[in-house]
Amino acid sequence: MNNKVNKRGALFAICAFIIWGTLPLYWRLLADIESLHILAYRIIGSLIVVGIILAWKKDNKWFTIFRAIKKGSVIVFTALVLSFNWGLYIWAVNSGHIIESSLGYYINPLVSVLLGICFLKEKLKFLQAIAFALAFAGVTVITVFTGKLPWVSLGLAVTFGLYGLLKKTITLSALESLGIETLIASPLGLVLLLIPLGTREGARFPDFQGLFYFLKLPFHVLLPLFLCGLASSFPLYMFAKGAKLLPLSTLGFLQFISPTMTFLTGVFVYGESFPLRNYIAFGFIWTAAILYVISLNYYKPK
Repeated sequence: MNNKVNKRGALFAICAFIIWGTLPLYWRLLADIESLHILAYRIIGSLIVVGIILAWKKDNKWFTIFRAIKKGSVIVFTALVLSFNWGLYIWAVNSGHIIESSLGYYINPLVSVLLGICFLKEKLKFLQAIAFALAFAGVTVITVFTGKLPWVSLGLAVTFGLYGLLKKTITLSALESLGIETLIASPLGLVLLLIPLGTREGARFPDFQGLFYFLKLPFHVLLPLFLCGLASSFPLYMFAKGAKLLPLSTLGFLQFISPTMTFLTGVFVYGESFPLRNYIAFGFIWTAAILYVISLNYYKPK
């Protein structure tokens, strides 16, 4: 692979990870809106954006996935996993758990390794085993210090890892896959919009007010709400382009841009608490992430 292709791929990937790393700033613009309603707009908005692009490209392959019952059931489960991951992340950011969310994406690659061992019969490399042990130690330290599991971090790591595992069984491009996933999740999005979350007590269900309350929102909230789909689909497209052009080792290194930016945003922009004891736990996690990247280079095919 020549340097020109590598640079082009790196540009795509870095752009995607920077956008993902700054999304906490984006979702905070919508902090006054219920997280489930933001999720609804994200699902429906992504479907509209991706649907328009695929229609313009005259691409209708994404509909053929339902011809096979087994693949159809996998894509339905994939859509549910993606929706849960999106919803949990939005809630975490707008509920003051930005640092916890960054931890989830630090340990996500190791969760993916574990899922590959369990379901794809992949072998755990020596450095990866050490990295996994360190990550487990970090989670244990947090649990001991706080008295509870970091369920936000684990929830994000497991759902995104599971999402990646399921995607390996789907023979569609990133846009086609996102299109069918959001199409399947769109009824969920509509139902969530009809739920009168935080509107008034005793509201009837379904409540069509849920579809039109946005008319009273100020423009600086309305605009990012309507651009949820673009904010979700554009970085995914850039990532897919970069992933095709870059070796796994480079991509594995670059993917830590996003959680690092998220972590710094939580600490320095929103002033989330990060006591000294957390440096011990994150020290284990960061060391595990470094060893994971080293393992990608050390064990790559000669």
